[in-house]
Amino acid sequence: MTESRTANQAMLAPRYMNIPTFMRAPIIEDPKDFDIAMVGVPYDGAVTNRPGARHGPREVRNASSMMRTIHPTTRVNPFDACRIGDAGDVPFTRVYEPEAAHGDIGQFFGCLADAGVVPLAIGGDHSITLPILRTIEAKEPIALIHIDAHTDTWDEWMGSRYNHGTPFRRAIEEGLIDPLRTIQIGIRGAQTSSEGWAYSESNGLRVVYMDEVISLGIESVAEEARSLVGSHPTYISFDIDSLDPAFAPGTGTPEVGGFTSREALTLIRSLKGLQLVGADMVEVAPPFDPTGNTALVGATITYELLCLLAAAASS
Repeated sequence: MTESRTANQAMLAPRYMNIPTFMRAPIIEDPKDFDIAMVGVPYDGAVTNRPGARHGPREVRNASSMMRTIHPTTRVNPFDACRIGDAGDVPFTRVYEPEAAHGDIGQFFGCLADAGVVPLAIGGDHSITLPILRTIEAKEPIALIHIDAHTDTWDEWMGSRYNHGTPFRRAIEEGLIDPLRTIQIGIRGAQTSSEGWAYSESNGLRVVYMDEVISLGIESVAEEARSLVGSHPTYISFDIDSLDPAFAPGTGTPEVGGFTSREALTLIRSLKGLQLVGADMVEVAPPFDPTGNTALVGATITYELLCLLAAAASS
C-alpha cells in the first residue's frame, strides 16, 4: 500500500521534522484513499468546568510524534495493516452554540462515513462524541465501551442539554447506542446530584465504579466488556480524566483515584478482537498540562486505539 509505505517512511524521519500530523501519518486529501482517519475536534464550548480542551488536538499531534509504528506487545504495525491518515481538524463556523457546533462536527464526520472511513477522533470536550455517533452507519443501535471518571448521562446543566455531561443520555434517547450493550468503566468522584449514576443504572448500562475495578482487576473488567458487547458493532470513547490526575493533570474535570497510565494501556489492549466502528480520546486540556505529560498520555492512548481499529478493519 502506497499510503502505508509513506507513513512508515515518515515515521523513520527525525521526530522533530515535518508537519506534526497525528502519528506523522499522511494528510488525507481524498477520504476514499484511506481506511482510518484521525481527526482533530478542537471544541470545548460545552464544558461545565475548566475550558482548554479546544487546544487538545494540536498538543496531542505534537506529542504523537513520539509514537512509533510497531506495537510493543502484539508486534503489529497498524500502518501496514491499513491505510491511515490525518484528516485535519473539523472546521467550525459556530463555536458559541453547542448544537450548531455539533452540526459542524456531524457534517465533517458524515463525509468520512460516506467514504467508508473509520473515524478516530481527538477532542475536544466529551460532547463531541454525540455528533460522531450520529454519523456511524449501523442497522441498529451500536455497543459502547466508555472509559471515564463520569457517566456523562445528565439530562441538562445550566439550561443546556448538549454539554459534555450529557452525550450518552442523548445518544440513548436518539437510539444511537444500545444501553444494554454499554459499559462505563472507571466511574468515581463525588457529585452534587446522583442523577447521572441513577440514569445509567436504571436504564441498564453496566456501570463499573473505580472501587469495583480495583476489586475485580483490569483483565476481569475488560473480559466483562468484551462479553457484553460481543460481536456487535462497537465504539470506544476514552476520556483522559479516567486517569488519575497524577498521570494526566491536564483535563477540565480531574478526579483523584483513577487509573494509572499502565492500567489504562492494559485495559485498552485487553479489548482486542472487537468489531470496532470508531473511537475517540477526549478532554486533554493543555493549559492545565505544564509538563506536557497529559498530551503524551493522550497520544499514547490514541495510538493504542488506532491499533485496535486497524486490527478490526483488516480482519
